[in-house]
Amino acid sequence: MTVKCLFIGLDGATFDVLDPLMARGAMPFLASVVERGGRAPLRSTIPALTPPAWTTLMTGRAPAAHGIFDFFRRESKESLQFSFLTSRDIGVETIWQRANRAGQRVTVLNFPLTFPAPPVDGYVVAGGWMPWRQLRSGCHPKTLYDELKRLPDFNPRTLAMDMSHEEKALEGCEQEDYEPWVALHIERERQWHGVARHLMTTDPTEMFALLMDGVDKLQHLCWRFIDPAMADQLTEPWEARVRDRCLDYFRTVDEIIADLAGLAGEEAMIVIASDHGFGPQVRTFFVNQWLAEAGYLAWTDKRQSATEATTLGIASLAKHTFQMDWTRTVAYAPMPSGNGIHLVRQDEAHPHGIPAEALAAVRQRIIEGLLAVRDPHTGEAVVDRVWTRAQLFAGPWEQIAPDLTLELSDGGLISIVAADAVVMPRPQPTGTHAPLGVLIAAGAGVQEGVTLPEKQIVDSASLLLYAVDAPIPADLEGELPTHLFSAAWLERNPPQQSDEVGVQPVATVEKEALFTEEEQSEMLRHLQALGYVE
Repeated sequence: MTVKCLFIGLDGATFDVLDPLMARGAMPFLASVVERGGRAPLRSTIPALTPPAWTTLMTGRAPAAHGIFDFFRRESKESLQFSFLTSRDIGVETIWQRANRAGQRVTVLNFPLTFPAPPVDGYVVAGGWMPWRQLRSGCHPKTLYDELKRLPDFNPRTLAMDMSHEEKALEGCEQEDYEPWVALHIERERQWHGVARHLMTTDPTEMFALLMDGVDKLQHLCWRFIDPAMADQLTEPWEARVRDRCLDYFRTVDEIIADLAGLAGEEAMIVIASDHGFGPQVRTFFVNQWLAEAGYLAWTDKRQSATEATTLGIASLAKHTFQMDWTRTVAYAPMPSGNGIHLVRQDEAHPHGIPAEALAAVRQRIIEGLLAVRDPHTGEAVVDRVWTRAQLFAGPWEQIAPDLTLELSDGGLISIVAADAVVMPRPQPTGTHAPLGVLIAAGAGVQEGVTLPEKQIVDSASLLLYAVDAPIPADLEGELPTHLFSAAWLERNPPQQSDEVGVQPVATVEKEALFTEEEQSEMLRHLQALGYVE
């Protein structure tokens, strides 16, 4: 069997970082792929967040269709409870399943929301925020985990998430913690490389996909060491060592891509994409504090402030909403990760909520107030744009989506805790998500040295299906970037269109507890360390 498409996901990759690395020779293979292929900036979802963005790429559908807006989902439109999302929460079919129906086998390694591992014709090793103890359930077929255990260097604690390995660097980030943190992710990518190499040499599939997520994690914690614009601010020897170690990470990524491309063969199309880009966050916007001061939210006497320690767990996230006085709260942000605000509608469960006839007016006042917020230290606008639910999420999942979604001017995430001020500067810039990621392709008809204008992340699904000779279904929302390919190639290999509509996944009648409380707490501590929850 021949690999038709090698798809490499680089979580959070941005040309702002990759271009200088390629120019200085740190990523020579990636530079050769760009030189002999095509590239484009890739615009992410709104918000530019890992779960909705990768799910959009994996389905060819926007969040309004697939229903993934965050790491968590409100359990119903009336509920204040949130739960972790899993593969069973994706509301539409994935490209892995569509490729299978076209007779193409797939290998899917380390992609978010692939736990529990979906049954595909091929192989799955789930990724994302899955604790290592769940790795067996994250493998498909069921015999795969035992097969991987026989590999000489296989280590499930490193391959998946083990907070006992990561916690010191995550919680401390003292000088001595940065280098071990980077080293951990170099080893983790090598573990995934070992799994990928084994599967590609023993049973290659037509579509072979591997996600390397250390790019995102390093940029969150080590942005000032990675960002070329901040290089001249690294004046201490230990800072130079951390930057060198970060460069070692990117060299490792380049070596892994080169090796897998060699195994895939010259006939394979190489596609490299990220879910979003990255940039610096310079301030913190305490949105619930702003809502409180504007009269839309009221705290109870048991509230926790930004300076108080918290114990993480799903119960703790739920508790956050119970620190609000629901007789006087009509708008609140339950999570920082999705930059979303929910409005409390008047009903039997919430008699003090906003009456239906007043909803539009209250929503508009909140939007206008948010757009007027200024950084007291610089005078800059804090919020660039506010989208309504109808603008972003009109569709089958609209009722559980946020009513308002914010885009901050520095691209960062909101804070949801109480604070002494609405806006506070950060002591130094930290890494945060940016809307523009990367799309790179080479081989199999891709023109040499072509640079395309901005593409949408939803376009990637059509490209990946085309790469394995699968038809592009009518219900995909993106477009095949045909300008990547030569006219002669397209004439010989015209894209196959299909009127087929994806098979809707079967809803789980009763959602079983997939994670223990300890595992939920472990995942939340990891999300907290990277700035996604508080």
